[in-house]
Amino acid sequence: MTDRNSEEAVKNLTVIRSGNGTLREDQLFLNTTIAQALSGIFVWSALLITCHQIYMHLRSYTVPNEQRYIIRILFIVPIYAFDSWLSLLFISNGQYYVYFDSVRDCYEAFVIYNFLSLSFEYLGGESAIMLEIRGKPIRSSCMYGTCCLVGMSYSIGFLRFCKQATLQFCVIKPIMAVFTILLQAFGKYHDGDFSVTGGYLYITIIYNFSVSLALYALFLFYFATSDLLRPYEPVLKFLTIKSVIFLSFWQGMILAILERCGVIPEALVIDGHHVGAGTVAAGWQNFIICIEMFFAAIALRYAFTFTVYQEKKSEIPDNSAPMQSISSGLKETISPHDMVQDAIHNFSPAYQQYTQQSTQEVVQPSQNGRVGPGTTSKWSKKNDKIMLISSDDEF
Repeated sequence: MTDRNSEEAVKNLTVIRSGNGTLREDQLFLNTTIAQALSGIFVWSALLITCHQIYMHLRSYTVPNEQRYIIRILFIVPIYAFDSWLSLLFISNGQYYVYFDSVRDCYEAFVIYNFLSLSFEYLGGESAIMLEIRGKPIRSSCMYGTCCLVGMSYSIGFLRFCKQATLQFCVIKPIMAVFTILLQAFGKYHDGDFSVTGGYLYITIIYNFSVSLALYALFLFYFATSDLLRPYEPVLKFLTIKSVIFLSFWQGMILAILERCGVIPEALVIDGHHVGAGTVAAGWQNFIICIEMFFAAIALRYAFTFTVYQEKKSEIPDNSAPMQSISSGLKETISPHDMVQDAIHNFSPAYQQYTQQSTQEVVQPSQNGRVGPGTTSKWSKKNDKIMLISSDDEF
């Protein structure tokens, strides 16, 4: 009986290194049933809210070109929340959280791209946007980060920069995730370890530059089209996406620094398992994200409401073609084909020949081969759009 009790004591042992360097046995809150249950309540509540919202969008899949991006954005809540909860549950199993968090971090790059693409779709595509902003001078403002663009005007190159800046994050983030896993496997990666011999410093610098560039491009696009986007209430959408992605990154970095400085005690052993540096900081990051995702789910429910698409569905006449099934709509949503094609076009040297337009105005000629009365303006407008995209402007 004594041997069994000793084994249980070793199994439940948690060794903490305090700020003054002393070791002590302590109860780690993150590894308690209370912490795991509390985070689980917030996580599953967030999952129910968001999954219901996704389901309602799929039921009223009336504008696929918009709702495809919206559903992809909404998936950030289930992925972030459930991934963080799993990381918290397996906090004592080595550094498994690195593998879980890599999946979560890769998806955030996908979300930034989809949010920009959704904004393009709201405004009718690149052609329609250029008709509105082309040639207008960029307002110089240190507050909004446009002071370095003084004397410049909006062009097709500006839109290309916005797309390229978001797409580069979609490429760099997965690469950094792979490097993180490889370095962690060889013991060269620890959260909060800014040593020049470790990988955390370099990955953090690259990642910070990449995500900052992507969000800066997103902000520049919003700054240029805020008046055009006003009917779509972009402020809540923009702030929610930016908070989830950008603030969560700095939140995790600050927690890692606090553990490194001794403000957050560093755990050496949790439940009898040796853990690496940064485990407690990552645990607190995951615990906080579990709670934050509940509020993010509520914010996203208001930001990307499905009621407007339900109203459009009710306006469809009875003799119209049947809507796509939920499964086919979901299949279209999760397919990355459009992002791959967009990346090829935006990084292609022949970009000026590429037109991204959400709605093509097709004008049928009359029987005598000429454009009928009342259609001249539409035909001219379409030609103007093509000429705008075909121009070789640079940003």
